[in-house]
Amino acid sequence: MSQQLPRRELETAAELLIPAIAQLARQATIELNYHDLKDLEASRRLLSPGKRVYVSFLPKQSWAQSEQACRALRQAGFDPVPHVPVRLLHSEQELGEVLERFVNAAQIREVLLIAGDYAQSAGPFQCVADVLRTGQLVHHGLQRVSLAGHPEGHPKVALDEIRRAELEKVDLAARAGLDAALVTQLFFEAAPFIDWAHGLRRTGAQCRVVAGVAGPARLTTLFKFALRCGVGPSIRALGTRSTSLAKLIGDHGPQAVMRVLAAERLGGSTDFAGLHFFCFGGYLRTCEWLAATADGRFRLDEDRGFDSI
Repeated sequence: MSQQLPRRELETAAELLIPAIAQLARQATIELNYHDLKDLEASRRLLSPGKRVYVSFLPKQSWAQSEQACRALRQAGFDPVPHVPVRLLHSEQELGEVLERFVNAAQIREVLLIAGDYAQSAGPFQCVADVLRTGQLVHHGLQRVSLAGHPEGHPKVALDEIRRAELEKVDLAARAGLDAALVTQLFFEAAPFIDWAHGLRRTGAQCRVVAGVAGPARLTTLFKFALRCGVGPSIRALGTRSTSLAKLIGDHGPQAVMRVLAAERLGGSTDFAGLHFFCFGGYLRTCEWLAATADGRFRLDEDRGFDSI
Protein backbone atom coordinates (compact mmCIF):
# COMPACT_ATOMS: atom_id res chain seq x y z
CA MET A 1 0.00 0.00 0.00
CA SER A 2 1.29 3.49 -0.83
CA GLN A 3 2.46 5.69 2.03
CA GLN A 4 0.05 8.52 2.77
CA LEU A 5 1.28 12.11 2.74
CA PRO A 6 0.92 14.34 5.85
CA ARG A 7 -1.83 16.91 5.36
CA ARG A 8 0.53 19.92 5.49
CA GLU A 9 2.78 18.35 2.85
CA LEU A 10 -0.29 17.56 0.74
CA GLU A 11 -1.48 21.18 0.88
CA THR A 12 1.97 22.54 -0.01
CA ALA A 13 2.32 20.06 -2.85
CA ALA A 14 -1.08 21.06 -4.24
CA GLU A 15 0.00 24.68 -4.78
CA LEU A 16 2.76 23.54 -7.12
CA LEU A 17 1.67 20.18 -8.44
CA ILE A 18 -1.86 20.99 -9.55
CA PRO A 19 -0.77 23.60 -12.15
CA ALA A 20 2.17 21.38 -13.18
CA ILE A 21 -0.11 18.39 -13.75
CA ALA A 22 -2.60 20.58 -15.62
CA GLN A 23 0.19 21.83 -17.88
CA LEU A 24 1.25 18.26 -18.70
CA ALA A 25 -2.35 17.54 -19.72
CA ARG A 26 -2.60 20.68 -21.87
CA GLN A 27 0.63 19.93 -23.71
CA ALA A 28 0.04 16.21 -24.18
CA THR A 29 -0.29 14.55 -27.55
CA ILE A 30 -2.90 11.87 -28.13
CA GLU A 31 -3.46 8.93 -30.43
CA LEU A 32 -6.50 7.69 -32.33
CA ASN A 33 -7.15 4.86 -34.73
CA TYR A 34 -9.06 4.87 -37.98
CA HIS A 35 -12.29 3.74 -36.27
CA ASP A 36 -12.19 6.71 -33.85
CA LEU A 37 -12.96 9.18 -36.64
CA LYS A 38 -16.62 8.98 -35.67
CA ASP A 39 -15.68 10.90 -32.49
CA LEU A 40 -13.47 13.47 -34.18
CA GLU A 41 -16.04 16.28 -34.31
CA ALA A 42 -16.92 15.82 -30.62
CA SER A 43 -13.24 15.97 -29.68
CA ARG A 44 -12.85 19.43 -31.21
CA ARG A 45 -14.50 21.01 -28.16
CA LEU A 46 -12.12 19.14 -25.84
CA LEU A 47 -8.71 19.50 -27.50
CA SER A 48 -6.96 22.74 -28.36
CA PRO A 49 -6.61 23.72 -32.04
CA GLY A 50 -3.36 22.52 -33.51
CA LYS A 51 -3.11 19.60 -31.08
CA ARG A 52 -0.72 16.94 -32.37
CA VAL A 53 -2.78 13.77 -32.90
CA TYR A 54 -1.09 10.53 -33.90
CA VAL A 55 -2.80 8.04 -36.22
CA SER A 56 -2.08 4.42 -35.32
CA PHE A 57 -1.76 1.71 -37.96
CA LEU A 58 -3.99 -1.26 -37.15
CA PRO A 59 -3.53 -4.78 -38.50
CA LYS A 60 -4.95 -5.01 -42.04
CA GLN A 61 -5.20 -1.21 -42.28
CA SER A 62 -4.39 0.40 -45.62
CA TRP A 63 -2.28 3.45 -46.38
CA ALA A 64 -5.42 4.98 -47.91
CA GLN A 65 -7.21 4.69 -44.54
CA SER A 66 -4.31 6.38 -42.79
CA GLU A 67 -4.39 9.11 -45.40
CA GLN A 68 -8.12 9.59 -44.88
CA ALA A 69 -7.66 9.87 -41.11
CA CYS A 70 -4.87 12.43 -41.52
CA ARG A 71 -6.99 14.48 -43.92
CA ALA A 72 -9.92 14.46 -41.48
CA LEU A 73 -7.66 15.54 -38.60
CA ARG A 74 -6.19 18.40 -40.62
CA GLN A 75 -9.67 19.57 -41.64
CA ALA A 76 -10.72 19.44 -37.96
CA GLY A 77 -7.87 21.80 -37.08
CA PHE A 78 -5.41 19.27 -35.62
CA ASP A 79 -1.84 18.37 -36.58
CA PRO A 80 -1.84 14.73 -37.77
CA VAL A 81 1.15 12.43 -37.22
CA PRO A 82 0.68 9.07 -38.97
CA HIS A 83 2.40 5.88 -37.85
CA VAL A 84 4.54 4.35 -40.60
CA PRO A 85 5.46 0.68 -39.94
CA VAL A 86 8.51 0.44 -42.19
CA ARG A 87 8.44 -3.36 -42.58
CA LEU A 88 5.17 -3.05 -44.51
CA LEU A 89 6.79 -0.96 -47.26
CA HIS A 90 7.61 -2.90 -50.42
CA SER A 91 10.18 -0.49 -51.84
CA GLU A 92 11.75 2.93 -51.51
CA GLN A 93 9.41 4.04 -54.26
CA GLU A 94 6.42 3.06 -52.14
CA LEU A 95 7.90 4.95 -49.19
CA GLY A 96 8.10 8.07 -51.34
CA GLU A 97 4.55 7.60 -52.62
CA VAL A 98 3.16 7.14 -49.10
CA LEU A 99 4.91 10.26 -47.81
CA GLU A 100 3.82 12.29 -50.84
CA ARG A 101 0.20 11.26 -50.34
CA PHE A 102 0.33 12.22 -46.66
CA VAL A 103 1.84 15.60 -47.46
CA ASN A 104 -0.57 16.36 -50.29
CA ALA A 105 -3.67 15.14 -48.45
CA ALA A 106 -3.01 16.55 -44.99
CA GLN A 107 0.10 18.74 -45.10
CA ILE A 108 1.80 16.49 -42.56
CA ARG A 109 5.08 17.69 -41.09
CA GLU A 110 5.92 14.62 -39.06
CA VAL A 111 5.59 10.84 -39.04
CA LEU A 112 6.13 8.24 -36.34
CA LEU A 113 8.48 5.63 -37.75
CA ILE A 114 8.22 2.16 -36.21
CA ALA A 115 9.57 -1.16 -37.40
CA GLY A 116 6.22 -2.88 -36.86
CA ASP A 117 5.61 -6.25 -35.24
CA TYR A 118 6.10 -8.28 -38.40
CA ALA A 119 8.55 -11.17 -38.54
CA GLN A 120 9.40 -10.55 -42.20
CA SER A 121 9.80 -7.29 -44.08
CA ALA A 122 7.74 -6.79 -47.23
CA GLY A 123 10.64 -4.90 -48.80
CA PRO A 124 14.10 -3.47 -48.11
CA PHE A 125 13.36 -1.85 -44.73
CA GLN A 126 14.10 -4.07 -41.76
CA CYS A 127 14.41 -1.22 -39.27
CA VAL A 128 13.67 2.47 -38.90
CA ALA A 129 17.30 3.43 -39.49
CA ASP A 130 17.01 2.01 -43.01
CA VAL A 131 14.28 4.54 -43.81
CA LEU A 132 16.11 7.46 -42.21
CA ARG A 133 19.15 6.74 -44.39
CA THR A 134 17.12 7.22 -47.58
CA GLY A 135 16.65 10.95 -46.97
CA GLN A 136 13.03 10.65 -48.11
CA LEU A 137 11.56 12.44 -45.11
CA VAL A 138 13.51 15.63 -45.75
CA HIS A 139 12.98 15.29 -49.52
CA HIS A 140 9.21 15.45 -48.93
CA GLY A 141 9.46 18.48 -46.65
CA LEU A 142 9.01 16.84 -43.26
CA GLN A 143 10.42 18.82 -40.37
CA ARG A 144 10.04 16.42 -37.45
CA VAL A 145 10.15 12.71 -36.83
CA SER A 146 8.93 10.62 -33.92
CA LEU A 147 10.76 7.42 -33.07
CA ALA A 148 9.97 4.62 -30.63
CA GLY A 149 11.69 4.56 -27.24
CA HIS A 150 11.74 1.51 -24.98
CA PRO A 151 12.55 2.35 -21.35
CA GLU A 152 11.79 -1.23 -20.30
CA GLY A 153 13.29 -2.93 -23.32
CA HIS A 154 11.51 -5.18 -25.80
CA PRO A 155 10.37 -8.77 -25.26
CA LYS A 156 11.85 -9.96 -28.57
CA VAL A 157 15.03 -7.85 -28.87
CA ALA A 158 18.12 -7.83 -26.65
CA LEU A 159 18.39 -4.73 -24.45
CA ASP A 160 21.80 -3.68 -25.76
CA GLU A 161 20.46 -3.85 -29.32
CA ILE A 162 17.46 -1.69 -28.33
CA ARG A 163 19.75 0.92 -26.78
CA ARG A 164 22.07 0.93 -29.80
CA ALA A 165 19.11 1.33 -32.18
CA GLU A 166 17.66 4.24 -30.17
CA LEU A 167 20.92 6.17 -30.37
CA GLU A 168 21.40 5.34 -34.04
CA LYS A 169 17.94 6.62 -34.93
CA VAL A 170 18.46 9.84 -33.02
CA ASP A 171 21.84 10.40 -34.64
CA LEU A 172 20.55 9.77 -38.17
CA ALA A 173 17.62 12.14 -37.62
CA ALA A 174 19.94 14.86 -36.30
CA ARG A 175 22.28 14.46 -39.27
CA ALA A 176 19.28 14.91 -41.58
CA GLY A 177 18.26 18.12 -39.81
CA LEU A 178 15.07 16.61 -38.40
CA ASP A 179 13.65 17.58 -35.00
CA ALA A 180 13.47 14.12 -33.42
CA ALA A 181 11.45 12.81 -30.49
CA LEU A 182 11.66 9.44 -28.78
CA VAL A 183 8.07 8.55 -27.85
CA THR A 184 8.09 5.70 -25.38
CA GLN A 185 6.16 2.51 -25.23
CA LEU A 186 3.48 2.28 -22.58
CA PHE A 187 4.54 2.17 -18.92
CA PHE A 188 2.68 2.22 -15.61
CA GLU A 189 5.19 3.57 -13.10
CA ALA A 190 7.61 6.41 -13.56
CA ALA A 191 10.91 4.98 -12.23
CA PRO A 192 11.91 2.96 -15.34
CA PHE A 193 11.20 5.94 -17.58
CA ILE A 194 13.16 8.33 -15.35
CA ASP A 195 16.18 5.99 -15.24
CA TRP A 196 16.05 5.55 -19.02
CA ALA A 197 15.78 9.31 -19.66
CA HIS A 198 18.78 9.98 -17.41
CA GLY A 199 20.78 7.27 -19.18
CA LEU A 200 19.86 8.72 -22.57
CA ARG A 201 21.10 12.18 -21.59
CA ARG A 202 24.37 10.72 -20.32
CA THR A 203 25.04 9.50 -23.86
CA GLY A 204 24.69 13.06 -25.14
CA ALA A 205 21.45 12.43 -27.09
CA GLN A 206 19.68 15.77 -27.61
CA CYS A 207 16.30 14.62 -28.94
CA ARG A 208 12.99 15.37 -27.28
CA VAL A 209 11.82 12.61 -24.91
CA VAL A 210 8.07 11.96 -24.62
CA ALA A 211 6.54 9.65 -22.01
CA GLY A 212 3.88 7.27 -23.35
CA VAL A 213 1.07 6.64 -20.86
CA ALA A 214 -2.40 5.11 -20.96
CA GLY A 215 -5.58 7.11 -20.93
CA PRO A 216 -8.34 6.03 -18.54
CA ALA A 217 -9.38 2.44 -19.24
CA ARG A 218 -10.50 -0.70 -17.47
CA LEU A 219 -7.77 -2.66 -15.75
CA THR A 220 -8.65 -5.69 -17.85
CA THR A 221 -8.09 -3.62 -21.02
CA LEU A 222 -4.79 -2.27 -19.75
CA PHE A 223 -3.49 -5.73 -18.88
CA LYS A 224 -4.43 -6.98 -22.34
CA PHE A 225 -2.66 -4.21 -24.20
CA ALA A 226 0.29 -4.16 -21.79
CA LEU A 227 1.01 -7.81 -22.54
CA ARG A 228 0.60 -7.21 -26.27
CA CYS A 229 2.92 -4.18 -26.22
CA GLY A 230 5.62 -5.93 -24.21
CA VAL A 231 5.44 -3.67 -21.15
CA GLY A 232 8.22 -4.51 -18.71
CA PRO A 233 8.42 -4.43 -14.90
CA SER A 234 6.12 -1.42 -14.55
CA ILE A 235 3.16 -3.68 -15.27
CA ARG A 236 3.42 -4.62 -11.60
CA ALA A 237 1.92 -1.20 -10.80
CA LEU A 238 -1.39 -2.43 -12.19
CA GLY A 239 -1.27 -5.43 -9.91
CA THR A 240 -0.91 -3.21 -6.84
CA ARG A 241 -4.25 -1.55 -7.49
CA SER A 242 -7.40 -2.80 -5.87
CA THR A 243 -8.77 -5.80 -7.74
CA SER A 244 -12.32 -5.40 -6.48
CA LEU A 245 -15.10 -5.79 -9.02
CA ALA A 246 -15.70 -2.04 -8.92
CA LYS A 247 -12.08 -1.32 -9.83
CA LEU A 248 -12.04 -3.86 -12.63
CA ILE A 249 -15.18 -2.37 -14.15
CA GLY A 250 -14.23 1.26 -13.54
CA ASP A 251 -11.52 3.30 -15.21
CA HIS A 252 -7.89 3.24 -14.17
CA GLY A 253 -5.94 6.33 -15.18
CA PRO A 254 -2.36 7.62 -15.26
CA GLN A 255 -2.71 9.86 -12.20
CA ALA A 256 0.13 8.34 -10.16
CA VAL A 257 2.58 8.46 -13.08
CA MET A 258 1.58 12.02 -14.00
CA ARG A 259 2.01 13.22 -10.44
CA VAL A 260 5.55 11.83 -10.20
CA LEU A 261 6.53 13.22 -13.60
CA ALA A 262 5.06 16.64 -12.74
CA ALA A 263 7.19 16.67 -9.58
CA GLU A 264 10.25 15.65 -11.62
CA ARG A 265 9.63 18.52 -14.03
CA LEU A 266 9.14 21.01 -11.19
CA GLY A 267 12.40 19.96 -9.63
CA GLY A 268 14.29 19.92 -12.92
CA SER A 269 15.32 16.36 -12.14
CA THR A 270 14.30 14.77 -15.45
CA ASP A 271 14.50 16.33 -18.89
CA PHE A 272 11.43 15.27 -20.87
CA ALA A 273 9.24 17.08 -23.36
CA GLY A 274 5.81 15.89 -22.24
CA LEU A 275 3.29 13.07 -22.39
CA HIS A 276 1.72 11.02 -25.16
CA PHE A 277 -1.60 9.27 -24.49
CA PHE A 278 -2.53 5.84 -25.83
CA CYS A 279 -6.30 5.44 -25.89
CA PHE A 280 -6.97 1.75 -26.73
CA GLY A 281 -10.25 2.52 -28.43
CA GLY A 282 -11.26 5.11 -25.82
CA TYR A 283 -10.27 8.21 -27.76
CA LEU A 284 -13.21 10.42 -26.78
CA ARG A 285 -13.08 9.24 -23.15
CA THR A 286 -9.40 10.19 -23.00
CA CYS A 287 -10.12 13.57 -24.61
CA GLU A 288 -12.74 14.28 -21.93
CA TRP A 289 -10.37 13.25 -19.15
CA LEU A 290 -7.53 15.36 -20.58
CA ALA A 291 -9.78 18.41 -20.88
CA ALA A 292 -10.87 18.14 -17.24
CA THR A 293 -7.30 17.65 -16.05
CA ALA A 294 -6.00 20.51 -18.20
CA ASP A 295 -8.63 22.77 -16.59
CA GLY A 296 -7.42 21.78 -13.11
CA ARG A 297 -10.65 19.99 -12.24
CA PHE A 298 -8.99 17.55 -9.85
CA ARG A 299 -7.51 17.43 -6.37
CA LEU A 300 -4.49 15.62 -5.03
CA ASP A 301 -5.32 12.61 -2.89
CA GLU A 302 -3.40 11.20 0.06
CA ASP A 303 -2.25 8.17 -1.90
CA ARG A 304 0.13 10.00 -4.27
CA GLY A 305 -2.36 10.35 -7.10
CA PHE A 306 -5.26 12.70 -7.82
CA ASP A 307 -9.03 12.51 -8.22
CA SER A 308 -11.32 14.31 -10.64
CA ILE A 309 -13.84 16.75 -9.14
